[in-house]
Amino acid sequence: MAILDKVFKAAVDLKASDIHVLPGEPFMVRRLGKMIRLKSQPLTDASCRKVIMEILTPEQQRVLREEMQLDFAHSIEGLGRFRGSAMLHNNGMSCIFRVIPGKIPTFKELGIPEEVMGRILENHQGIILVTGATGHGKTTTLAAMVDHINSHHSHHILTVEDPIEFIHPLKKGAVNQRQLGRDTLAYANALKGALRQDPDVIVIGELRDLDTISLAISASETGHLVIGTLSTSSAPKTIDRIIDSYPAGEQNQVRAMLSESLKAVFTQRLLPGADGATMHLAVEIMIGNLSIANLIKDNKTFQIRSTMQMGKTSGMKLMDDSIIELLQAGKITYQTAWANVDKKELLKPFAPKA
Repeated sequence: MAILDKVFKAAVDLKASDIHVLPGEPFMVRRLGKMIRLKSQPLTDASCRKVIMEILTPEQQRVLREEMQLDFAHSIEGLGRFRGSAMLHNNGMSCIFRVIPGKIPTFKELGIPEEVMGRILENHQGIILVTGATGHGKTTTLAAMVDHINSHHSHHILTVEDPIEFIHPLKKGAVNQRQLGRDTLAYANALKGALRQDPDVIVIGELRDLDTISLAISASETGHLVIGTLSTSSAPKTIDRIIDSYPAGEQNQVRAMLSESLKAVFTQRLLPGADGATMHLAVEIMIGNLSIANLIKDNKTFQIRSTMQMGKTSGMKLMDDSIIELLQAGKITYQTAWANVDKKELLKPFAPKA
């Protein structure tokens, strides 16, 4: 058994989300957002390199040496999968691992409104975006969405991931998962090929550059449902980020295209629970409708929040409202809510009495 496999076992037992391997420190894990040092000797650069290289294939070792960084996945039978990101830096070699749950969670288990998400995923074409900061569970939500489609529809689902995290079993549909670097050279390269591979649904791990964004929007206009992620903190910022990635002369055309193809933006944030033992998901949901489409087309994304406020009956929700709901239910503390809401005045009824 590799040395890191024992560390992974300890991390899973602690219900940690991440494992850090870096020179000068013992093995560390992140649990409920906080870093914890495990009972081990501080690592040297040599010992870091040894334990990291031990779990890599010869090809992965070559890539890490030549490119000085590597994204990969590591599986341990009976325990689970771990997404690794290795890098070289001023102190030597480090690697950070994300713990991937052994089972794909359901919307209910994640705290996602099942009925609303189910309706969003009934779209047969268009683009759906899952957004939020790094480490707040976008990949897990993406996997739950794929699993929902795979369980309810006989669709061909094609995913492009970096790396593959959750493995999707055979259900109603067919799922082909491609890993960046191993199965395809780039997201844009895979998307070009995808249009000839008879997909119903195309899932993109990250819309990270203009080529990928442009191909995703084009695919969503040609009869495909495209689902992808962006590291943005709200629906209006997501739309602005996409449009701003284009040259100024193309932005009006892109607004028109996006206004027709954007079906939903699902933004999420993980918050530490009041019990000190759990994390809770706060969500913001924007559903594309005629009002939203007109605001995108007319470059009035600053008005989208108020339209979402009025669209609660159709399933739309603002992040602040979701955080207040968690506070009312006693799932998070007042301090956590204060640190995360935009409009602090919403918290006045919940303020601790002096």
